[in-house]
Amino acid sequence: LFSPVEPEFKYVGNMHGNEVLGRELLLQLSEFLCEEYRRGNQRIIRLIHDTRIHIMPSMNPDGYEVAAKQGPDSNGYLTGRNNANGVDLNRNFPDLNTFMYYSGEINGPNHHIPLPDNWKSQVEPETLAVIQWISSYNFVLSANLHGGAVVANYPYDKSHDQRFRSHRRTVNTPTPDDKLFQKLAKTYSYAHGWMHRGWNCGDYFADGITNGASWYSLSKGMQDFNYLYTNCFEITLELSCNKFPPEEDLERQWMANREALVAFIEEVHQGIKGMVSDENNNGIAGAVISVQGISHDITSGDTGDYFRLLLPGTYTVTASAEGYQPQTVTTTVGPAAPSLVHFQLKQDAVKKPRERKASGTRMNNKALQKKVVPRATRRGTQR
Repeated sequence: LFSPVEPEFKYVGNMHGNEVLGRELLLQLSEFLCEEYRRGNQRIIRLIHDTRIHIMPSMNPDGYEVAAKQGPDSNGYLTGRNNANGVDLNRNFPDLNTFMYYSGEINGPNHHIPLPDNWKSQVEPETLAVIQWISSYNFVLSANLHGGAVVANYPYDKSHDQRFRSHRRTVNTPTPDDKLFQKLAKTYSYAHGWMHRGWNCGDYFADGITNGASWYSLSKGMQDFNYLYTNCFEITLELSCNKFPPEEDLERQWMANREALVAFIEEVHQGIKGMVSDENNNGIAGAVISVQGISHDITSGDTGDYFRLLLPGTYTVTASAEGYQPQTVTTTVGPAAPSLVHFQLKQDAVKKPRERKASGTRMNNKALQKKVVPRATRRGTQR
């Protein structure tokens, strides 16, 4: 049994089939969580009881098989990267950034952007499965595990100014939640054995973190898609210089990442959470939670539960839903645990509520989207 205000967390590994460390770490993490729970580790027991943890060790098993047949010694830099159809899955999600940046508005929408009508015909089976998965749960926080560098990368991945899209170290393109994303990235980098030192793989990133577009611009990535389509805040973790490390290096890598993997899951427990209900205590799905001063909204899940990650501070928060009068509260968020803030909305006398679906399950909305030409392959690591 789980509480309706228990947040959903996910790890996704091996999106690029030849970047295998994340796959191995997530398999080891699954075993570690089970073993420590049985041993009575109170930290792990509390984490499992308070969190719905989803782990996908391999998003690209076909690419992994190709890479594994080559082995770590003869594996080419791109061998096994793509799926069986030769497609890079991290360039295969609907390009909601383009709609946001170039929708004809100065500041286009940056949350719960509808998908284009023909999106299913434009994505690979793995991408389709992941979109349906993340639309079925009210995910709050996520990390996507890659290899080829050692850095914690946060959105946006795609630069607003595409004149610089193929250049390294281009233009910082922050989200409205930039400070929060930096904190999330630093949580991993400083809990990691050496990521926070910055100098890795012949490159340097201060604090071991980077804005994705500041590193290089990437179109149709999974990280930005999570932020623009769902309630989920996702970062991308580059975990090793060697994309296919030898078996004898795995224990050292596990020890370097173990604490960071656990500490990052714990980051889902910050900000505010609660229920949005009507006067009869029925949960309201799809209610919009807005935070004054942060232009990125999230929505309540199927049962009316919501989770809004926030840094410590005092916030003015509004819950609204069609057919109801909005409710605004001021709340203070501390550093230790999320603040519990419930909303009970009164029915609007003029506009009656209609049945709504939670935004996370919205799959057939209409939107005008521009076709994006995939960016040219560049030298060096690619997320």
